[in-house]
Amino acid sequence: MLRLTLNNTAAILAPRLKGLLSQPRCLQSTGDDQKTTARVLNQEVGAGLMVDGYSQNGFRLNNGMSVIGPIALFPKSVLSWRVRNENDITEDSLSLFYLLEPKLDILVIGVGDRGNTLNPRVFKYLRNKGLNIEVLPTDAACTTFNFLNDEKRYVAAALIPPTNIRSDEEDLVQTQRRRNQLFLGTLEDEIV
Repeated sequence: MLRLTLNNTAAILAPRLKGLLSQPRCLQSTGDDQKTTARVLNQEVGAGLMVDGYSQNGFRLNNGMSVIGPIALFPKSVLSWRVRNENDITEDSLSLFYLLEPKLDILVIGVGDRGNTLNPRVFKYLRNKGLNIEVLPTDAACTTFNFLNDEKRYVAAALIPPTNIRSDEEDLVQTQRRRNQLFLGTLEDEIV
């Protein structure tokens, strides 16, 4: 599941990130002033936040930020969302989304694991408020949000981290490869 989300997100983001991945986040000046300057990796005008990965603890965004717990995600901002599970999703916990002006094109709700559902009363309430919603397991909700955000739709996501995450051998191999690359990159920096 994680691999599918990352692959889908990578395909969307590859053209956008091509030149940015090699840029450092901070540069130390070599002059007498010794100033440190920061660069924002999401420099493209109109580039929004996207979910790069998720775990049982939270989410990793494309700007390098990791957020713990459930989140309310918008194209340019992220907020902590005070729910514990899908049973805590109520009209009040979603009020922010239907009070926004202009109205959202769509709200993607990630209810955690497959099989979790949204209370039909809440679903009906949101539809009566004129809000288009898509209720999905969190892995699919992340991919849907990324796609719609890349399409420049006015989208938001309410995401609960899943409690059950399946991984396969390929996920483990990719994780080991990333660790080795990080380790080798550190060694090369020390040698030079």
